[in-house]
Amino acid sequence: MVINLDVKPLSVNQCWQGRRFKTKAYKQYEKALLLLLPDIEFTYQGNIEINIVFGFSSKTADIDNPLKPVLDILQKKYGFNDRSVYRLMVEKVITKKKEEFINIQINNY
Repeated sequence: MVINLDVKPLSVNQCWQGRRFKTKAYKQYEKALLLLLPDIEFTYQGNIEINIVFGFSSKTADIDNPLKPVLDILQKKYGFNDRSVYRLMVEKVITKKKEEFINIQINNY
């Protein structure tokens, strides 16, 4: 399964206020991604691998900051537990401003 989303990755630093509360920005981001992700039946059993490419417009963007929110949203949408993820490949690509993206591929491991 290959998923392409034309959306700027949200940093984990923008997601929570303190330790317990999601920020307004994260709530909006989560809602947007849940709507953008295709409604498909998640058929993977057992261990999975996830490949993610983040398209950033800033060379200073940290590759790991948007990772946690995206994984949490994928779990919420497709009903898997992230403890089933045995391989995670993450890539950073620099793109022009307003052309940020997230590409996601989920496979059996």
